[in-house]
Parts: sequence; C-alpha cells; structure tokens
Amino acid sequence: MSTVKTPWYDFLDGVPAHLDYFRGSMAEAVERTAKQYPDNVAFDFMGKPTSYKKLWQGIEECARSLKTIGIREGDRVTIAMPNSPQAIYMFYAVNLVGGVANMVHPLSSEKEMEQYLNMSHSVTLLTLDQFYDKFERIRENTEVVNIIIAQIKDELSRPIRAGYMLTEGRKIKKIPEDAPVIMWGDFIRLGKACFWNYRVKRDAEAPAAILYSGGTTGKTKGIVLTNFNFNALGQQIIATNPMFRPGDKMLSAMPLFHGFGLGVCIHSMLSQGGRCVLVPRFTAQSYGKLITRYRCNFIAGVPTLYEALLRIKSMEKADLSCLKGVFSGGDSLSIELKKKFNKFLYDHHATVQVREGYGTTETVTACCLTPVRSYKEGSIGIAFPDTYIKITSPGTAEEMPYGEEGEILLAGPTVMKEYLDNPEETADTLVTHDDGLTWVRTGDLGVMDDDGFIYFRGRSKRMIISSGYNIYPAQLENVIDACEQVHMSCVIGVPDPYRMKKVKAFVMLKPGVPATEETKQEILAHCKKYIAKYAMPYDMEFRDALPQTLVGKVAYRKLEEEELAKIENAQPVTAEEEKVPAGKL
Repeated sequence: MSTVKTPWYDFLDGVPAHLDYFRGSMAEAVERTAKQYPDNVAFDFMGKPTSYKKLWQGIEECARSLKTIGIREGDRVTIAMPNSPQAIYMFYAVNLVGGVANMVHPLSSEKEMEQYLNMSHSVTLLTLDQFYDKFERIRENTEVVNIIIAQIKDELSRPIRAGYMLTEGRKIKKIPEDAPVIMWGDFIRLGKACFWNYRVKRDAEAPAAILYSGGTTGKTKGIVLTNFNFNALGQQIIATNPMFRPGDKMLSAMPLFHGFGLGVCIHSMLSQGGRCVLVPRFTAQSYGKLITRYRCNFIAGVPTLYEALLRIKSMEKADLSCLKGVFSGGDSLSIELKKKFNKFLYDHHATVQVREGYGTTETVTACCLTPVRSYKEGSIGIAFPDTYIKITSPGTAEEMPYGEEGEILLAGPTVMKEYLDNPEETADTLVTHDDGLTWVRTGDLGVMDDDGFIYFRGRSKRMIISSGYNIYPAQLENVIDACEQVHMSCVIGVPDPYRMKKVKAFVMLKPGVPATEETKQEILAHCKKYIAKYAMPYDMEFRDALPQTLVGKVAYRKLEEEELAKIENAQPVTAEEEKVPAGKL
C-alpha cells in the first residue's frame, strides 16, 4: 500500500490531522473575516491600501449592481482581469448573488476567449479598457449581454494616478463614447437602484468558479470548483503554516485565473485575515521591489521567478528577514536551483527556505507541501490535512509499493465537482475506488516513500510549462495544422534557463509550399489569432519529414532529444544576452 493520510501531525506541532471546515460560501468566509478585522488592511494596490471594511462594502456595492443588471442564481460572469481591486470585488460579488465566476486569462487570443465565453455561457464580462477591441470583435458570437469596462487608474491614489496617466495610461486606446459597454463607475452607480435582497444563499457544494485546463487531445476543459473547495484550501494553507498571523502580508503576483493565484494568494489570505499585496503587472524586478517595500511575510511563485530573482542587482542588499514562508509550485524546482535560492535567502537574512508544493487545477491548486521542519531532497512534500495521495499502476486502482513509480491520485475536500458539460472526461478523471473515496487521476508520475513524502517524476500527459503557464502541444498543433500551407506539425518544449521551457514548432509544409521566411511569418500570423501570447512558438523549423514511432505517431521525444543535444553542445547564454521574461500582465 502506498496510500498515506494526513501525516502532518508527525512533523508540525499543533497541526491537526483533521480540520473543522467552514460550510458557507466563499463570500461568507470573507464577510466573517471583515467583521472580525474591519480595520485591518485586506489588500494593497499600487501603493493604496484597502481595509477589510472597505473591501466588504465594495463587494456589496458590486453585488447590488449585478442584481440590477439581471444576474440571477447560477448565471456565469467572466472575469478577464489582472490582479486588481475591481477583479476582487467582482469575484466575491458574483458569489454573493449566487453566480459562478468564469476566470480567464485576459491575454488569451480572440478565438480562445470566444471559446471560454461560449463554453461557460457567460452573460456578463468584466475586463480592462485595453482589451475592449478584442471583446467587441467577438461579442456577437457569444451570449454576452453586458461588457463592464474597468480601468487601472480608477483604483489609484491621486498622486499615483497622475504619474500612471503620463506613462502607461496614455498608451491605452480610448474607448468610443458610443461603445455598448458599462464603465466601472457607472456600473457601481447602478447598484443604488437595487432595493431588494441581492444575496442568494448557496450551498457549500454549489459551483462557485470555473478555471481552465487542457488535455492530451487538445480539447480545453472547464474545471468547476465549489465554495467548499476554495474554503477548505484556505483552511489547509493556514493549518500547514502555523506561523501565520492575521495581518501577515502575501505578495499576490500569481494571476487570478490560475488556481495558485486565486486559491493560495487571494482567497486563502482574504478568508483568513491575511493582507494581499496585489501585483497587476509582473516582472521579476517589480516582484523583488515589492517584497522589500512591503516587508512581505509570504511569497509564492514558479521556479522561473526564483531563478530570475537571483540575478536582480537591486536584491543584492535586500533584507529578507521578514519572510515566514516561500512557496514554489507550477513546475518542478530543480535540486540545484533550490540550493542556490536557499543560499540566496540565507545570505539575505531569511530564516526560511523554499517549500515545494504540488497539485492540479482539478484540486484548485496545491494539495501537497513540504513541512516546515522536515525536508527530503527531491521531494515535493506530503499531503495536506484530510487529503489522500496514492500511487497506482497508471490507469488502474492497483497501488504500487513504496518506492515504486506510478500515477499520482488525489482525494480530499478540494477535489473539483466536474468538468464543465463534459461527463465523459469527468468520468475518466474522477474515479471512486473500493475505499469509497473519489480520486482525481492526475496523469502525473511519482513515487511515495514510507514516510509519506512524494517525489514527482514527470507528466505522462504531453504538457509544456513555461513561466508557470500550462501549454498543451496538441492544442497548438491543431491550430498550426489548420493553416492552409501546413501538412503536419509537432510542438515541443525546449529547455530555457528563465522560462524553464519555451515552445518550438516543427512543420511539414504541403507539396509546393516554399520553406521561406515569408511562409513562416504567414503561419505565425495565423497562429496569433488563436494562440495566447505566452504560448506562441519562439521558433518554427520546417522539416521535409517528422520522425515517427513504430505505430506511426510523430516521435516528439526524438525532437526533444535533438534540441537538448543542440543546447548541450552550444555555448551558454549570459544574463545580458537573454532578457528576463515579463511574465504576467
């Protein structure tokens, strides 16, 4: 047997094996906190703090406005925003009126965004002014009735706003006065007409949010998560970090449309009395600056971020003694990078080291974490309280002995409700075994030792993780293959010192199509219509033929080996030659 149940009490004093979970909605969890700590700062945004009292007032105002424009129980509202106050207000307001928040990447391509809106049957959309044109072009192809436009400047203090308008603000194209949209200020004023009860009591198991993931078939899947999923995660995060105190600051740079950002950096903090330092546009430089400016107690990021921080000159004299927790997720953290960053923390007066976690969007985010005072090299930690992890023979319920590799299965209070309108995929991923538990088949490979520590070995699904984003090769290949010049394509991830992986496409052209730079640019132009910026190939190589396996499939591993050999034989790239990626918005 390789199943281990909540061994946290063996490693952390005072951490129970089981937790007493709140059974209300996400909004009610935040309301409880706001009543308990009304004057505490809930979040900071570009130098402007907002108290819990003001946060809850903003949520209620937004909820009244949603009710006024006709949002009913069960309606889906899409939020395509960076980490900003309007996004926070809207997320919890949708929950308060009984709706479901559809969380999407604002930099998604037009076709991707159209797909997300239609999959979710969204009737209302919140986005930034700079993305208006994109949504206006696809609006008639969706069920969206209302587009609400927010602006960064609206949430800035007066001095900061003036500087913003002279720099970033002046670059944003002005929205036509007759555009069929509702500006955020006008939207909030609509709520004054709401004289009826705008609150809808929702069950803990009711759908609360939709996040997105892909699959080996290239088909995007909406992951339906419940109030209980998010609230349970919040309590698990705090329980496994007993050094947390209300008022502690979390640097919230991970994006809202990602389970890591929404679940750990936002809801876990706001439902438990923490303070979020919102980062709307992420760069490694700004991340480092905010850690020291706000004296953050907790930071969470992907390995790419921590590698970049090692090279920022402004961090050379930084005092990081304020840190209580440093979490890494979204991709495997190499042993060497972990050692380097731990030394960096030590050299900058931090008393903590990096703690790795593991999870999937099907469980909101992390469900496994390295304990505070117990570490094993190469391990991604142990299961959260009330969470089960077991290693099975792939595709079966047969458990592997300790120390032997198999598929990672997860069970516990954060397991998703279902895939949106996809019962076949749901039945294939959520399986009930003889133990009576509902397990998520992750498709990831790992090993468990007899202490319950998990060791991640790789993904059995084809997936590229670049700067923390999940990129599914099959989706990209579908887009490239649809181009009229292309006969066949194969997309792989190429190791990169800063992004961990970057995307490269290999293309077989149709007979008679010239393998020229002009052809390449035509194909890339086609891709830009359907592929998000972060997933676009950095390079495209034409091939007369693609390698094949014995059963006739494209041998993508062969291409990966070829690229790896090129890198190993090449001269190393210096930090000056390679720019640090800007990452998020």
